[in-house]
Amino acid sequence: MSWRQLFLSELKAVFTNPAIIFTVFGGVLMYSLIYPLPYSNQLPREQQIAVVNLDNSAVSRALIRMVDATPQVAVTKTAASIEEAKSWIQAQEVKGMLVIPEHFYRDLLLGTSPTVSFAGDAALFLVYGTVVEGLATATGTLSAEAKVARMILEGENLALASEQYASLKLNMRPVFNPTMGYINYVVPAVFVLILHQTLLIGAALVGAAQNEMHCSGVPGYWHACSPWRMIFTRICLFTFIYLPLTAYYFGLSFEYYGISRQAAIGDMLMLTLPFLISVTALGIVIGELIPRKELATVIVLLSSLPLVFSAGFVWPVSALPAPVYWLAQWVPSTQAINGFLRLNQMGASFSQISAWWFQLWGLAVLYSLVALGLVYRNRRRRGRLFQASATV
Repeated sequence: MSWRQLFLSELKAVFTNPAIIFTVFGGVLMYSLIYPLPYSNQLPREQQIAVVNLDNSAVSRALIRMVDATPQVAVTKTAASIEEAKSWIQAQEVKGMLVIPEHFYRDLLLGTSPTVSFAGDAALFLVYGTVVEGLATATGTLSAEAKVARMILEGENLALASEQYASLKLNMRPVFNPTMGYINYVVPAVFVLILHQTLLIGAALVGAAQNEMHCSGVPGYWHACSPWRMIFTRICLFTFIYLPLTAYYFGLSFEYYGISRQAAIGDMLMLTLPFLISVTALGIVIGELIPRKELATVIVLLSSLPLVFSAGFVWPVSALPAPVYWLAQWVPSTQAINGFLRLNQMGASFSQISAWWFQLWGLAVLYSLVALGLVYRNRRRRGRLFQASATV
């Protein structure tokens, strides 16, 4: 079989399989549109809270108005007791509560520090952090006003008091996530995982479908070509298919969602090639190991969540168990996510991510050799089965 015939046969095997078309093209397109939608507003806003005002003074009411004016929270309920506010949180009617203690105004006048309490539902960490941020901002502003007023009473100049009421000022500047939003934080890494998983399923489906056809006694072109030529052609085919899909994710999708891009096109291409080759080779390995094509989707989808948490961008690497970290190094998505995030989102040079680049090439060579060995083994085993059936 010539190279041209082999390439056309592989192309037909891919584009005549509805499961591969739906997974590769439909999956990549639908995930790019659907996954970021819940986070399109970047951060949660106007989270509903309850207030327990045990002081009921003019200053405590001013604090409530300041809290309600913050963009993070909205005061929707006023409770007579802490227990009542807790019951609202447990019933999911509000996301948090602010407790203003008794003698709040008196303690401010005496110069002591009254304690204002926050509470919230921490089941959703992003929502909880937003509630606490809004409450802390409002109470911090009121505290600053009280300190400035006290300094003026002690004879300080107004302009000087407004600048020196605190011993230090915190000026936070986000470096790699300018908007401090969820899209810039998680979508770039998850897009890499989507490319990894869909490509893995697509490459595995080709081999698994051929296994099913062999078990049914249907001859195929894979019997008439050498294994290394078939593997090489399949890797090239899927790489060519996924290069524009990767460009769509890192180009048009990033532009549409306002995700920062700092890497040069050449650097991105250099990192993309070993990533696609290693994933395709791993998909061929999976396809040679499973007897039915539906198992490919099940195996890959079940691995998605563990891969997300072991990649190092959601859960810190230092907190991962050593066996989990070791296993994650054998999956191309781990190196690709770390490399792409540092290269494209953090502005790292290519030399700074070269370790992950070499790892991807190592995995590409390793899984290609494993795939070659499995194809040779399966072909010899099938040959013996055919000889045994012919003898019988």
